[in-house]
Amino acid sequence: MTAEDTGSLLPKGIVKPPKISRHIVTAEEREEAARAKREASKAEKKAAKTPHTPIGRWWRGVQNGPNRIQLGMCIVALGVVYGDIGTSPLYMAQSFLAGQGGIQYADRQSVLGMLSLLFWSITLITTVKYVFIAMRIDNKGEGGIFALFSMVRRFGKWLAIPAMIGGAAFLADSVLTPAVSISSAVEGLKTIPQIEPVFDGNANLTLMITVVIIVVLFCIQSRGTERIGKVFGIVVMIWFSFLAVVGIVNIGADWSIFEALNPWFGIRFLLFDPANKAGLAIMGTVFLATTGAEALYSDMGHVGRGNIYATWPFIKVALVFNYFGQGAWMLRNQSNTELYDVKSLNPFFQMMTPSIRSIAVVLSVAAGVIASQALITGAFTMISEATSLNWMPHLQVRYPARTRGQLYIPTVNLVLCVATLTVLAIFRDSERITAAYGLALTITMITTTILLAAYIWCAWKRRVFAIVFAIIFLAIQILFFLASMSKFLHGGWFTMLLTLLILGVMYTWDQGTKVERSQRRHMWPKEFLPALDALHRDFKIPYYADNLVYLTSDNELRRLDTDIFYSIFANHPKRARAWWAVSVQVTDDPFTREYSVENFGTSFLFRVRIRLGFKVSQNVATYLHQIMHDLIKDGTLPRQTSMYPKVDADPEIGTIQYVLVHKALMPESKITSRGATSLRVKYAIRHVAGNPVKWFGLTAYNPVVEIQPLFVSTHKVPGLKRVALRKPKRPVTLQQIRAEQREEMENARAAALAAKESDEYLEKSGESTTDRDAVSEAAVPSKTRTRSSATGRSAEKAKSAEKTTTVEKTKSTAAKSTTAKSTSAKSKTAATAASSDKPKPSGKPTTSDKPAPPSKPKPRAVRRAPASIDAIE
Repeated sequence: MTAEDTGSLLPKGIVKPPKISRHIVTAEEREEAARAKREASKAEKKAAKTPHTPIGRWWRGVQNGPNRIQLGMCIVALGVVYGDIGTSPLYMAQSFLAGQGGIQYADRQSVLGMLSLLFWSITLITTVKYVFIAMRIDNKGEGGIFALFSMVRRFGKWLAIPAMIGGAAFLADSVLTPAVSISSAVEGLKTIPQIEPVFDGNANLTLMITVVIIVVLFCIQSRGTERIGKVFGIVVMIWFSFLAVVGIVNIGADWSIFEALNPWFGIRFLLFDPANKAGLAIMGTVFLATTGAEALYSDMGHVGRGNIYATWPFIKVALVFNYFGQGAWMLRNQSNTELYDVKSLNPFFQMMTPSIRSIAVVLSVAAGVIASQALITGAFTMISEATSLNWMPHLQVRYPARTRGQLYIPTVNLVLCVATLTVLAIFRDSERITAAYGLALTITMITTTILLAAYIWCAWKRRVFAIVFAIIFLAIQILFFLASMSKFLHGGWFTMLLTLLILGVMYTWDQGTKVERSQRRHMWPKEFLPALDALHRDFKIPYYADNLVYLTSDNELRRLDTDIFYSIFANHPKRARAWWAVSVQVTDDPFTREYSVENFGTSFLFRVRIRLGFKVSQNVATYLHQIMHDLIKDGTLPRQTSMYPKVDADPEIGTIQYVLVHKALMPESKITSRGATSLRVKYAIRHVAGNPVKWFGLTAYNPVVEIQPLFVSTHKVPGLKRVALRKPKRPVTLQQIRAEQREEMENARAAALAAKESDEYLEKSGESTTDRDAVSEAAVPSKTRTRSSATGRSAEKAKSAEKTTTVEKTKSTAAKSTTAKSTSAKSKTAATAASSDKPKPSGKPTTSDKPAPPSKPKPRAVRRAPASIDAIE
């Protein structure tokens, strides 16, 4: 039947699938093209100008190199990169006073020693290690511990261990940063005299405000860090300017506080000063001033290295002025008894007048939000890098900005939001969160130092410098770690637990991936083409679908996944007009739309690679229809006219069935228990992490998800021993049951024949007896005739009863006996009837006149059932 026979069966105006147009250009693409044109014009004008001074030539080299500086991106860098390190003044001095036991114990030696340790920690850790050294080691512009590992892993497999540990610790600490930054800023509202009574009456009000701010922050992540960064950048610039001004005002005319720039004050306070109440734990407090350094390195890919170089001096100067201003305030107020009983005394807010304090609270809340943003964007970057290393499940990634470095991962965003709210529910205020904060981040810094030293040793070939670098920075950061261990029982256990959980996910995913790669994953054309050609020409097998489409991550077009091959032939072979293996590759260009096809010289097998820009929606179904139409036009794909309605409303393309193949481990697989556990955990994580069906827009097309065995080597399984069954009491085989049925049918026929012959014989015997009785009556006297008549009637009744009994006995006996026994029974019946014809010697009925008792049938021989069909034959 064709469409000409039935007319059009396709309803119009109901389904509205997306269409492809080669002439439509999105507004975003037009804007990007115009921007690129403007930048190209500016570059031509700059190239036409020849610098005449050394500074001009240097500047031109900077602008043409990887350290290019742009004013707009400098503002974005302020908003995205420096939020975390910019909120440290909110809680660092507060933690110092809590460790000392109060402001009354913060004498000059203690304050100068703390400031000295703080200044040199920022200088060595943030400036020297990260800005001057680490940021020069980037992976295509990307920074962070995973990007660093991707460059050093060729130097040793063992380097994966510190990379995993450091990445897990950084992600765990990312959960605490929004909580500690925003909650410490919101708690500053308590120091404003006008609204202080409101917070005294409701102890949970600050917690509620913090929760609302955090939820809103995570909800706006999908808009991208470029737009957020521009807004945040201006706020951060105001914030750091405010920090510098407030610090300078509190320093006043007493610039002697800058004696703390001498490192001896810090060394003496740490090792020899009895006024150090916290002991080695003071380094854990000092470390809080450097917590944003790792985020600075991770966010390098978002804003560019040159923009961080340009903005860092301003940031550091503002931080130093503020920290030293807080130190000057503590020295002036050491003897102020009114401050001795203040709970959770915070020098940052106390050093300002009440009129300025309200402005400081607003700015600090904004800075806390920005600090959270820095860690969130850093977490997105690190998860994306871990995915590329096969340490994390593949998640849906969106690119809301113009550059691929700025990304958004919905699943990670949700997990971070829930984890941050959980931290607030457990610890409830900033003082307790600060006690847990920083421990995990010290682990990240230690592992980063190990990887940097390995790169300097192996890639730069500077062995001496690598040794000196490792000794100095490992010594400092191990000291930070040991000092931060004092926080373990005060909340540090939470971040360590998170670190172990994330590390477990990365380790099991990595081990599971290695097990999967131990199998043979790909087949070459000479291995799969003959079988597929035979199946395609086998007309005895009906079509599973016109087009069978498999999604694969393999971008190589001249081979086929073993999973796809065995999915086609598993169970019932999936015959189709055409098989498709489609992969999607995301490019660095935002608006790439390309595809390549390999058909292996056939009209039924197609390997397709679709290359899409990171800003292009990955709607595989729509693009695949375009590819099919293109192949039909050039004759590569035969026409597939469809006359029945379909969701895609495309009558020129046949039915399409999408298939996703998942793997499962066979029980006999030759694999260690650790590898098997890793695989099972990996598959469980993948099931929870996300579904590629949604990523590629296939939900409306009812894709099939198949499970294929993992093709790893298997153990030889011991064979089974066959145990003989006991002989059955009842027939259990088909042959036995049929033989029994035949025997029953023969017995039934024999019984019916015996009953018929018995009835005929009894009728003849009855007529002869009647004639003899009549002759006997005529020969005897009347009296005797009367007695004989009575006797005759009695005999007739006996004969009738005997006849009935005999018939019933014959029928019941014939149903259970053979033909020979039936014949014997018939003879006995005849003999009994003959004996009843003899004359009676007296009027009383004799024993022979009574009905004879039914004879017992002889037991028949037991017929054994045959053991098999061969025995019967």
